[in-house]
Amino acid sequence: MSVSSAKTAIRGCYITFKGNPFMVPPEESLSVEEDGLIVMEAGRITDCGPYAALAPKLDKAVLVTHYPDSIISAGFIDTHVHYPQMPAIASWGQQLLPWLEQYIFPTEARFDDSTYAEVVASAFLDELLQNGTTTAAVYCTVHAQSVDAFFRQSEKRGTRMIAGKVLMDRNAPDNLRDTAKSGYDDSTALIQRWHNKGRQLYAVTPRFAITSTPEQLEMAGDLLTRHSDVFMQTHLAENMDEIKAVSSLFPESASYLDVYAQAGLVGARSIFGHGIYLQETDFQHCHHAGCTLAHCPTSNLFLGSGLFKLFDAIRSDRPVHVGLGTDVGAGTTLSMLGTMGEAYKVSLMAGGERLQAIQAFWLATAGAAEALKLDTKIGRIAPGIEADLCILDPAATPMLAQRTAHCQAVQDMLFPLMILGDDRSVKATWVNGKAVYERP
Repeated sequence: MSVSSAKTAIRGCYITFKGNPFMVPPEESLSVEEDGLIVMEAGRITDCGPYAALAPKLDKAVLVTHYPDSIISAGFIDTHVHYPQMPAIASWGQQLLPWLEQYIFPTEARFDDSTYAEVVASAFLDELLQNGTTTAAVYCTVHAQSVDAFFRQSEKRGTRMIAGKVLMDRNAPDNLRDTAKSGYDDSTALIQRWHNKGRQLYAVTPRFAITSTPEQLEMAGDLLTRHSDVFMQTHLAENMDEIKAVSSLFPESASYLDVYAQAGLVGARSIFGHGIYLQETDFQHCHHAGCTLAHCPTSNLFLGSGLFKLFDAIRSDRPVHVGLGTDVGAGTTLSMLGTMGEAYKVSLMAGGERLQAIQAFWLATAGAAEALKLDTKIGRIAPGIEADLCILDPAATPMLAQRTAHCQAVQDMLFPLMILGDDRSVKATWVNGKAVYERP
């Protein structure tokens, strides 16, 4: 694992969160240090604050990297993404279920080749880092070697990642099906091999209720019981045809979410992708269980799936944890900036409140870390937090430069960054206290 053991530091304007901008006025939740210093050692932030106060105490031998005219943020966190789908991104003209059959299943079948899996995993992680994303909850394929390839590449870069082997024992091509037992055995071996190995974390990963028998879902629940600190990720209420199929396969269940609840899959470390068509009883259930909904706006728009009701989900009397996800290949970008911009548009179309920029940045950093129960490790800039950072350039393109030149304060630059920004807006990405990406 790549860790910088020597003491290093970054100077520049940094932002971080001291509160939840959905619960307090957004401007009160954001902390801005206009000329700050972030000191790092052994992969963690050891000190941070005003440059004028900290610089005199810093040993002259410490290398300080200065990022003027930039905004330094905690690294972005993507709560729902399929790395094997990257080769199929931008595939035309289908809704969810036929899209899976026509494009995704043939793409994922190629991951029985471990060399191919390694190549795609490497390219995918490089793309994440180029977009300032330092942690993601990642779906691999049904092949165990796809998970090994992904974690090896993550370990090489020192990134904190959550990932797991897809469980799929029905309603899928023969070359993409496991069995309830083989899926259980493979997952057990992968947990032993990778979970908590350095910064790697495992997620039990049934694709969705359509492709897993009740037996497989129950065995997934047993994995969670036996390994209480692993994650669980799956899909939920993304598409109306999907919901009808689940209802016909599980007629005894009260709802789509109830299918997972009966199998023991709804808990504090559960991440449900999409959640577009949830009822109030579902939101209540998610709130009490402490699970997370991954809002994937680019995917939901691209496949025509529907509009996630963000402000219904985070309602203050029973807030549900929400993060943002790029999804890919149903999504259209690995950029969390672009994903924030689409989440803003969806918030308008869904008839809720207007998503503010500070709220969007919280969903992509501190809010996601809190949702994933990783807020003592990632998501903020504070002493003791792992040194994963994203350096943003508010003048990365001529249009951005023209727009942000009129901004009176740092926080005023966040909205144009998320509407006009993309990977060009990421000047550098630091992981574990080390610069792992620098924009050419």
